[in-house]
Amino acid sequence: MKFTRITVNPNQTSGVPCIRGLRIPVSTIVGMFAENMTEEEILKAFPDLEREDIREALQYAAEAVRERELPLVTMT
Repeated sequence: MKFTRITVNPNQTSGVPCIRGLRIPVSTIVGMFAENMTEEEILKAFPDLEREDIREALQYAAEAVRERELPLVTMT
């Protein structure tokens, strides 16, 4: 999948993946969703964002952790 709304610039936010060159990190958007914020609340908090930015941020995050093993607690 090609991400057209995610940008990485080493001279901006230390090279953290951001939305369309804005200083809004993908991790911020994903974190807001994790805190149960709605798309509408996120768009209100960041008026420069578009709905498709949010969707692509979530897709990017999903792809970033795909095929990676994370340390998880095993339930017995």
